Amino acid sequence: MLYNAYEMQRQFLSGASAWAAVSAQWLTNPRNPLGYLGFTPMMASALDVFSHASASYGKPAFGIETVPVDGKDMAVTETVVERRAFGDLRHFKRDGLPEDAPRLLIVAPMSGHYATLLRGTVARMVESAEVWVTDWADARSVNIDKGSFDLDDYIDYLIDFLGVIGPDAHMLAVCQPSVPALAATAVMAKAGDPNRPATLTMMGGPIDTRQSPTTVNDLAMQRPLAWFRTQVIATVPLQYEGAGRRVYPGFLQLAGFMTMNLGEHMMSHYEMFKHLRAGDDESAEKTKDFYEEYRSVCDMTAEFYLQTVEEVFQKHSLPKGEFMHRGELVDLGAITDTAILAIEGERDDISGIGQTRAALDITPGLSIKQKKYHLALGAGHYGIFNGSKWREQIAPVVEEWMAANSRD
Repeated sequence: MLYNAYEMQRQFLSGASAWAAVSAQWLTNPRNPLGYLGFTPMMASALDVFSHASASYGKPAFGIETVPVDGKDMAVTETVVERRAFGDLRHFKRDGLPEDAPRLLIVAPMSGHYATLLRGTVARMVESAEVWVTDWADARSVNIDKGSFDLDDYIDYLIDFLGVIGPDAHMLAVCQPSVPALAATAVMAKAGDPNRPATLTMMGGPIDTRQSPTTVNDLAMQRPLAWFRTQVIATVPLQYEGAGRRVYPGFLQLAGFMTMNLGEHMMSHYEMFKHLRAGDDESAEKTKDFYEEYRSVCDMTAEFYLQTVEEVFQKHSLPKGEFMHRGELVDLGAITDTAILAIEGERDDISGIGQTRAALDITPGLSIKQKKYHLALGAGHYGIFNGSKWREQIAPVVEEWMAANSRD
């Protein structure tokens, strides 16, 4: 019923959004005599904001065609090198990249947004590295015949993807996948897998959510797992390929994030209205572009979501040394030659300070020289991997760490 109610509301708002968009265009048409009345530009701007805020958004494209290198725009090639039911391995490489350039797997979060949320992350790293990214599928589009997908499967996907890339690659996990990425590294290390990463960078990840708990962490602790199972898990409706699959809907995740900072989101749209009123279309478009990406959401399988809530946010299994993969205890002490970089944002309200840094304390097989911590001053959660702070201050730290710890 939850998903069906949402679909009804979405269909209604989609119609209203289309009507508002057409109306805004009509009011601003120079051939429309009403457009010269004093109140018309204000009404058109308001309709434009409503149209954008109420529209439905599908999966965006990465759209990285060129990247700047030494003052020149270098063409970027994008291909899918591995296709899986629950996620593809997407490859990016720019023209003129040196043959000895590092190879990097960027692990996108499976947390309600598409991998394109990391477009800025990928674009920046493509400048100096050959990049692969995990392009997770929307669970509502995966036929129920394809089976389930949980944390064990997530870890297996990372191990397999690193196998496709080959030995001495690097891995960068953004937010939520820090836990499975660290676990995958330990599993590969224990098995002596030659494709284990040379370095692992974790950014704003919930390794130990007991450190500086945020609102997100508190919610997970205040409710029993049964509450999440009955209150936020829904069944995919018949009109989708994954009909019948139990999922945590992306629209619920989005609603939660929007509610956390509702005032800021309202002010952003108000600023967009003012930009439109002033004829500053460029500034208004920047806000539109951000929200088109931010509001493009996808579903997670129920088993993955519930297991993550339980193991990561309630039991704290990894920092306690109790995390299991395929029935075997994950031994973080087995990691002896994968250098770890932990990055946190000073103003991160999703993963508090100390949560990612905890990874450095629970990997006893690494020396001090194989561990590094970086606190990004002034950066919030999104700013760790997108925007000017990421491009100018954080990415260089990642590049230097990979160069200093390459096995080649």
